[in-house]
Amino acid sequence: MKEAGRRRARRLAISTVVVLALAGMNGPWLYRFGTERYHRYVIDKPEYKADNGHWDIVQFPKEYRQDTIHAVLLHTGKVLLVAGSGNNQDNFNAKRFESRIWDPVKGTVKKVPTPADLFCTGHTQLANGNILIAGGTKKYEKLKGDVKKAGGVMILYNENPDKPMTLPQGTKFTGKANGKSFVSTDSVLIPRATKVFDKSTGKFLRNNPGYARVVVEAPKEGTEYETGAQDNYRIRGLTGADERNTYGIGNKFGLDKRDFEGIKNAYEFDPVAEKYIKVDPMNEARWYPTLTTLSDGKVLSVSGLDDIGQLVPGKNEVFDPATKKWTYTTTKRQFPTYPALFLMENGKLFYSGSNAGYGPDNVGRDPGIWDVDTNSFTKVPGLSDPNLLETSATVLLAPAQDEKYMVIGGGGVGESKLSTAKTRLVDLKDADPKFVDGPSLEKGTRYPQTSILPDDTVLVSGGSEDYRGRGESDILQARLYHPDTNSFEEVADPLVGRNYHSGSILLPDGRVMFFGSNPLYADKGDTKAGVFEQRIEIYTPPYLYRDSRPDLSGGPGSIARGASGAFTSAHASSIKKVRLIRPSASTHVTDVDQRSIALDFKTAGNKITVTVPKDRNLVQSGWYMLFVDDDQGTPSKAVWVKVP
Repeated sequence: MKEAGRRRARRLAISTVVVLALAGMNGPWLYRFGTERYHRYVIDKPEYKADNGHWDIVQFPKEYRQDTIHAVLLHTGKVLLVAGSGNNQDNFNAKRFESRIWDPVKGTVKKVPTPADLFCTGHTQLANGNILIAGGTKKYEKLKGDVKKAGGVMILYNENPDKPMTLPQGTKFTGKANGKSFVSTDSVLIPRATKVFDKSTGKFLRNNPGYARVVVEAPKEGTEYETGAQDNYRIRGLTGADERNTYGIGNKFGLDKRDFEGIKNAYEFDPVAEKYIKVDPMNEARWYPTLTTLSDGKVLSVSGLDDIGQLVPGKNEVFDPATKKWTYTTTKRQFPTYPALFLMENGKLFYSGSNAGYGPDNVGRDPGIWDVDTNSFTKVPGLSDPNLLETSATVLLAPAQDEKYMVIGGGGVGESKLSTAKTRLVDLKDADPKFVDGPSLEKGTRYPQTSILPDDTVLVSGGSEDYRGRGESDILQARLYHPDTNSFEEVADPLVGRNYHSGSILLPDGRVMFFGSNPLYADKGDTKAGVFEQRIEIYTPPYLYRDSRPDLSGGPGSIARGASGAFTSAHASSIKKVRLIRPSASTHVTDVDQRSIALDFKTAGNKITVTVPKDRNLVQSGWYMLFVDDDQGTPSKAVWVKVP
């Protein structure tokens, strides 16, 4: 890292020159003006770019701008940008749901019809190159001061074993003790009761009632409709046996905050046709779910808020790309929303503890190794600041074969002002893995954006010290983490603040795109409402400002696990490493798709022959970017390769 030290010294020298040059200027305005102009002059100098990289802002034409919350790199080289309603209640009410296809090479952008509110959905890369997208928004939250009608969750029971009961939206429920009435906000199906028999004698024992839930509200505004105790509720409009067999139970109904509610919708996005294709819905509605690929290529859907705004109680399910259907797992395990879950080489899942929000502070927060089939969970100890994992980021460091992970930053549960500057490292190849602290960031950081680069470094940028950038706490800093020396290198500062609803994507040309940011406030005093950041920013790393970069072309479009393929490069003799990088699917500080796999290779003349590892848990089926790095650490542009 001697070169990194020289770069830091050069940056310090430049800063000193700026201060001295402006010290004699008269007046604060002239100082600020001169500082900004000189700063722009310095960061645009070729030698500065070669040391620190460079940032550029992309602004779409006005009619194509949106509040991008999700971004996925497609195997066409284009990027799918998804807003849904974009955390905008007016868009939601108008059913104005948006997506864009952006071509970073041609600079073109295209609107894509969006079938549902895919705001806060889950997504992942499928083996055929399609993108699985599941969940989204059914209803927006209401903060406590905005709730005008008392209400809450009504538990419904059906004791009739012969038929289910469907109650339409607007069904009225009246308490037997309190006499107060409430109205359902959605229709609901209550399953029929289940008959239970003695297994040894076959004798009928009892009926287990069918069970469902629905959100209810008072018919009018006011505190007089609030309740403070559990009550049984009869259902208006039912008579005879239906009235006797079907009833509701409610606890406290008040004017408390109402959380977001999820949907069951699921789609595949076709990158070639550039359209959404509807598939069977999930069994559970989910808002803020994580989708993770399993050993057999199926996709696990975990966590999320359900259709009444409650955390899904550990009911996880699996999507089969062959049948396009979802089935529940035989085991249950609960996590906070958007948990960071990574497939390990042994087929189990590693949960780093990183998550993006909702859920109790004492359930499902401990990091560990999870066997989905048996539901066994082995905690991984040693994590520093364990209560500051919400809105942290986790990356599987390169090369992925080493199974080393880094957890970066994070904050307290909910709208906490607490944040940590710590990074934590864990080596899952150890017989008894434990977290140890890595190098610290300069500031406590929530929402850091992280991308693995082709040279094995990790770009860590942005975030904020406070919840959603309150008090103008956005961090305009970027660092490159070097796994070989376990150190951070300071690079050029981003131009745009990024906090909640932001992310980053490695592009096939080796640059990194940044999207989104949804601050609560626009001023340091937290008095003006924040504005969603619609600009895209591109970071060009220092390795792209060198005199030349290796070329790479030809080769097969598909290489099976354990097989080899030959590519052409005029710089073959200088190639020192080959990386197979899975494209990202990023949202809410969560990107469990990205991984960089080292490939064995050999060179002869202008040919590079690469071999894909045999392990399907290491190399999941799908499309990858193939990069080669020369002896200066400069990567080629990527060639797309499919692993069947």
